[in-house]
Order: sequence, then C-alpha cells, then structure tokens
Amino acid sequence: MTHRRDWLRAVLGAGAATCGGLAWAQEPAAGDPSTSRRTVRRPVLPDPTRNALRPVLEPWETRPPEDARARMLLEEVRARHKLPGLVGAIIKGPAVVSVAAVGVRKAGEDDPFRTTDRIHLGSCTKAMTATLIATLYEEGALGASSTLAEVFPDYADRMHPDFRGATLSHLLTHRAGLPHDADWWGAPGLTPTEKRYAVLRESCSVPPRSLPGRKYEYSNVGYVLAGLMAERVTGASWENLTRARIFEPLNMYTAGFGAPGMDASSREPQPYGHQRTLGRLKPIRHDNAPVMGPAGTVHCSILDWAKFAIAHLRGERPGARLLMPSTFRDLHTPAPGTEYGGGWLVLDRPWAGGKALNHAGSNTMWYANAWLAPARDFGVLVATNVGGGSTDKAADEAVGALLGRYREAFAG
Repeated sequence: MTHRRDWLRAVLGAGAATCGGLAWAQEPAAGDPSTSRRTVRRPVLPDPTRNALRPVLEPWETRPPEDARARMLLEEVRARHKLPGLVGAIIKGPAVVSVAAVGVRKAGEDDPFRTTDRIHLGSCTKAMTATLIATLYEEGALGASSTLAEVFPDYADRMHPDFRGATLSHLLTHRAGLPHDADWWGAPGLTPTEKRYAVLRESCSVPPRSLPGRKYEYSNVGYVLAGLMAERVTGASWENLTRARIFEPLNMYTAGFGAPGMDASSREPQPYGHQRTLGRLKPIRHDNAPVMGPAGTVHCSILDWAKFAIAHLRGERPGARLLMPSTFRDLHTPAPGTEYGGGWLVLDRPWAGGKALNHAGSNTMWYANAWLAPARDFGVLVATNVGGGSTDKAADEAVGALLGRYREAFAG
C-alpha cells in the first residue's frame, strides 16, 4: 500500500502536533471558592531506588500476538525512510488489538526491535504532567487560576510584575509568555527540583515574550514550571509524583525517566536512540537534561504507553481511571483561541468522528506520535528510535498505515 504525503495530510490533517497543553475551558476568576485550597492528600510514594514494579496483569492487559499485517505495513515505512527501528500499536476500547515492531535496536547490528522494548516519549510526557496536575486539582491543592506568585510567594518579589499573575492554565496551554527553552544543562542546583527553581528565577525575572493569556507560544519552560508547582504544593518530586499517581495506578511497569537503557530498571537490553550524522545513523544513549522532566523525559514500552492512552481515550466515559470524567473533559477542551488542551492538541478529524487527541514528541534521538479518537473508541501509537530529518513524515506514514489496518480489521 502506498501512503502518499498528500493523502496523509488529508487523513491526519495539516498542523498535526510535532511537539506538544492543562486547559480548563473556563478559567475561574481569582477568589472563586471552587479553587480554594483544601487539605492535600499526600501521595503514598514508591521507593525511588526500586528497580521494577512487580507485574500483576489485569485481564485486559494481556499482550496480543504480534500482528503480521501491521508488521508488513510498518516495515514498508521503516525501509522507505531508513529508520533503525519502528514500533506501532492500535488500541480499541480497553485493549491493545494490534502491535508490531520492525527493524533493529541499534544501527549496524542485527538485534531486533521488540514490542516490549522501552521507547522514549519526548514531549508526549506533557500529557502525563497535565494529568498528574489534574489529580491535584481534584484534591484542591491547585486550580486553573493558581498563579506563580501565589504558589511561590517567596519568589514573587524577584518576578517581573507581568509574570506574577501567570496562571497554571497559562503554563499548561503555552500562553504564559515564557520562552521555548532555558539553559537546561547550565541551571545551578544539585537535584532536578533545585534546578527547576533556578529556571523559575531566571525565566520569570525578565519581561514575558507576550502578556500571559494573550498568545500561544509553545514552551517547555511552562511545563517545567507547572511541574514545579506540583512539587511545591506536595513536597514531593515530580518524578515521585508521576510514579505514584500515573505509573503505579495504571500498572506501567516499564515506565521511567531518561533514555531507555541508561538506568538499572530493566534486566533486558534496550534500544539505542539515533541521530543522523552526514547521512549515517549514529547510535547514542542520551536524553534531555533531567530538569526538563515535566516537559519530556518519560520512557516506557509501547504497551505501557497504551495504558495511559486508553485512560484518556475512555476518560470522558463513566468509570474512568485516574480522574473524574468531567476532569478528563476539561483536559480535552482547548484553551480559548487555540487547539491545545491538557497536553493534547485537540483537532476535528472526520476519521475520528469529530474530536481527535494528538501529540508527538522527540528528544532528537527518538520520535513518538499518538492519535486518539474518543468518539470511535480507538487510537494509534507509533515510535521510532531516531530523531530529526524526515522522521516526522515517517511517523505520519506509520500512523496512516495503522489507521488503514484499523479500518481493515477492527472498525465497527
């Protein structure tokens, strides 16, 4: 099957996310009692030194056999774009109904890429940060109108006046007037949290690029500061909060932080990321600086990523996991005048039956892309262990191929 770029743009739509916002559709006015603080339920945190969670699978979590047809389709894409490895999954309702992996873990070697391998999610981490923060919203620890000055009163005097009123909603919908990035590797401090405070001081001491709430400008800094808000009101690190409130409740046993294979949490070898240098694939184990965590450092298998995707795919239905359906609905509602919701681009697509949730992300050595169609109760996830160049086009083609596979075998 040939997937031409013009056909893909017609299917996926122009403006698909290449990087990826918690928007509550209606931001409460300052002083609204619905955002007043209540006693915060402190999370029960896992031991951060533990290597792996004990896998206790629920019935719907059993892994389907690898889909030979999907494998063939993905191999066509992988070969055409000269990718080292490529993995994809189709979710339908509460389950993964198709999964396949092609290519190799490391360019120049013959160790095959597996469906159980860990992949780097890049900016797809942002949807997890927004979901984590939504759990604090439900507990009354934070609200859409919580401001930087309110959460960090000891830093308010050093903030530019225009940043003092920037809200959590502004941060998570890229409307706070913050720059795209900071000096991540040069931020002073010993821990990621200490470095995030340094980013707060540095980024908010100068005038904003635009007045908060006025303009959409994609910002990793905004998500880092949103994660720091969660750290401030709980006293726990973003990493431990994410483990306790996202990974453990969803049984995401392979989930962690940093490049796959860099930590000791897996007993199995893991794929390398790759960059293209003078037309050649260069294997590399490297990642974004840990300070960037809330904006893009999560890794996990595609099957565990599917557990999180299913939580959002079915989140607005009764019986939702992690959050109330109304909270998921808020996360899936774009900020005024934009197409961004809580860590997702929210787009209208005929094949999705209306609203589609999309996000992609890359740490320049990996590329991941997700499309969810809540009205039709299905979604597609793809990832490849190379970044840059035409990788975004390759991922679009892989998504298009799996959409065709879904219509062929699983629709209806």
